[in-house]
Amino acid sequence: MLRVRDLNKVYKVGTFGTDKLHAVRDVSFDIAPGEVVSLIGESGSGKSTIGKLVLRLISTTSGTIDFEGEDIAGMSGRRLRKYYQRAQGVFQDPFSTYNPIFKVDRAFDTLRNNYFGSMSRTDWDEKVREAVRSVSLEPESVLGKYPHQLSGGQLQRLLIARALLLDIKLLVADEIISMLDASTRIDVLNLLGDLRAKGLGILFVTHDLSLGNYVSDKVVILYKGRVVESGITSKVFGQPLHPYTRNLLASVPQLDRKWDEVEAEEAARAVELDKHCFYHEHPETLEKSTGLIEVDNGHLVGCFAMSADDPCPMGATDDR
Repeated sequence: MLRVRDLNKVYKVGTFGTDKLHAVRDVSFDIAPGEVVSLIGESGSGKSTIGKLVLRLISTTSGTIDFEGEDIAGMSGRRLRKYYQRAQGVFQDPFSTYNPIFKVDRAFDTLRNNYFGSMSRTDWDEKVREAVRSVSLEPESVLGKYPHQLSGGQLQRLLIARALLLDIKLLVADEIISMLDASTRIDVLNLLGDLRAKGLGILFVTHDLSLGNYVSDKVVILYKGRVVESGITSKVFGQPLHPYTRNLLASVPQLDRKWDEVEAEEAARAVELDKHCFYHEHPETLEKSTGLIEVDNGHLVGCFAMSADDPCPMGATDDR
């Protein structure tokens, strides 16, 4: 359904735009119908930028984003509008999405004006109520209210209901539960699980490893804009190979174990793994277009060098 290949985004920064910031480097991944793929990484790793690129909120520098056989980079006008009927995004802060001086219903009405102009008001109102019920909300308790009268969880679910009005096939969920309390988070996650079971593809953007493990079929680990490890969630989390992935997982508190015990175990593991760079140990199967090597079925890993300033000792001419 979604096929991202060799995606790059470069920003001009500094005085007069003379410097460049390479926010996304040669990123590739796929999302199938009914599949959740998580982009995971620290702040500044490029994960939100990729979400915006997929939604065409910003333009690509190079690479392709192919959705159902069409490259969205070349879309405009009616074609782009049609794309937004099939792909929508929900973002981190639900309160900033709504205009505080208008009732939440206005978010639905703007959609009607653009996509359902020929539908009668009676039919439209019923369609909205059905969408609101589909996200486990009672229309009478949320419609007709101002944003400040509703909780973050209710506002977030209303945004998902708005997306569902378009019968979308892809949802970009960018940190959508990071501002919600624990009791509300599980409701939103369960809702995403229900939508996934109905065939919705989800690009889940998060810095939370536990959430990535909980919701994802596949994960893409990002560092400074590039993919360092990706694949089936159980394989990447169960046998992390890249130093950055291992450091991320080691940073997650384990309530049943002492910190020094975990730290010593990770140090011993690192001594053994850091003798290798799987990417350069298999030069006959290097995929330069993706910068990844498949070390196991459904498990890919990149060069162990963390940046261009830290070249891999095993790669004589590593251009990453």
